Order: sequence, then structure tokens, then C-alpha cells
Amino acid sequence: MRSTVRGTKEYINPAPRIDVNRYKWENPNQEKLALLFSPVDAKVMALMRSVTSIDFRPDNEWLDALLLRYPWVDGVIVADENGTILTRKPPVPLKRFSEPLVFESIWRETLVKTVVDYTPLGPELYFGMPNFEGPEFKGLHVVSFDPRVLFTFCPQPEELIIVDPRTQKFWVVGDTAPTGAQELAALPWGEIMKEKIQGTIMVGDKQFTWLARFIGRDLFVYATQSADPEFEDKGFSLPLFGGNS
Repeated sequence: MRSTVRGTKEYINPAPRIDVNRYKWENPNQEKLALLFSPVDAKVMALMRSVTSIDFRPDNEWLDALLLRYPWVDGVIVADENGTILTRKPPVPLKRFSEPLVFESIWRETLVKTVVDYTPLGPELYFGMPNFEGPEFKGLHVVSFDPRVLFTFCPQPEELIIVDPRTQKFWVVGDTAPTGAQELAALPWGEIMKEKIQGTIMVGDKQFTWLARFIGRDLFVYATQSADPEFEDKGFSLPLFGGNS
């Protein structure tokens, strides 16, 4: 009887065993980039989910709640189908448009094309959601923020570079750009991202690990200098969670 209990105990109430090596990254370059960009990306994704949570014209309560939840957002605009601003919070923005903003969208797309306005006071990134009344387009609600604020969510902001591929500009923390940042931004990212959206790339004598992610409906590039340039890149993959351990 005792031997039977001992034999079946492992099945009924097994002793926990945790393989601490199961979730380690095999690629030190990917691990470094993931640790840098993941907290930033999480903030952007949360904001995008909030912006896309409605497809009708938001009221003041919704706008106030958005700004309360995301205090790093500079403002929100509600415009009609002709582009006339109906509501703007705050009513007097810190940064004025350097030129008219032109948004593009596809019927019933959940986000409009992202616009980055490079003003004398620095960049301002805009993306938003089309508003409908039934099947009829009624305008947009658009949020904006300075993309440099994203570095406040990064554990080592001086190690991260964010590239705006369409303008070949880049964003970094502080006023001093890391070595190679200008050359990295000048690469033909439009062509590069037709083939892949992650990898490593040489800029001069430095190797950078990069990953393209959406902000709004457009891809931007997160990059950092590789932790180990000698490591063979076999593609970007997250550690596997789940299964038996």
C-alpha cells in the first residue's frame, strides 16, 4: 500500500520543477534590443489600442480620459471630414504645425497613416482613427506626442535609436547622437524592409541589431549597437513560454 502511494504521488501531486534555462535568449544581440525596446513598444501599443477602441466621434469625457491615462501624450484633435478642427485639447498646443497635416487611410482601416511633423521645437508624431456615422466618413480623432518621450520608458535610453525611415531621420535621448546613428538613418530602409523587418546591419565598422515595429499604420525602426557582433544572426525569435517544465 505504501509503495503504491509513493508511486502514484508523483502523478497526483508532482513536485514542481522549473527549468530556469528554458526562457533564456540564445542571441545576445536580440536580447539587448528586446530589453531596450519592449517597454517603449508596450506604451505605444497600449495607446494604439485606446485610440482604436472607438470608430465614431469621441466626446469630451473620452478625450479627458485618454489624456489622463497617457500623460505623456501632448494632445488630441477631433476634426471633421473636411479637416476642420472641431475640438483640440489642450486648446493652445505647445507645437504649431509646420505645414498642413495630410493623412491617408483605406476604407474601414483601423488607423490612418502616421505623420511626423518636424517643427522648430522638435518632432511631433500624429496618428489617429477615422470616425464614421453608419457607413459615412465623418472625420478623425488624432493623438500626438513627441517621440523622444518614449526614451523615458527605456531602461538604457542612451543605447536605443529610433529611425523614421520615410524621412531618414532618427530620434535619440539627449542632444548627442551615438556614433553611426546618422549613417543608420540614411540607409534605404524602404528597400530593406521589403525583404525583412528585423536583423543586423553594418554601418561603417559597427554592427547594429534592428527591428521594425508599427506606430500607427507605419513602420519605424528600433536599433541598438550589437552586444556581440560575432554572433551568427539566425532571425529574431522570442523565448518560448508555455509547455511542460
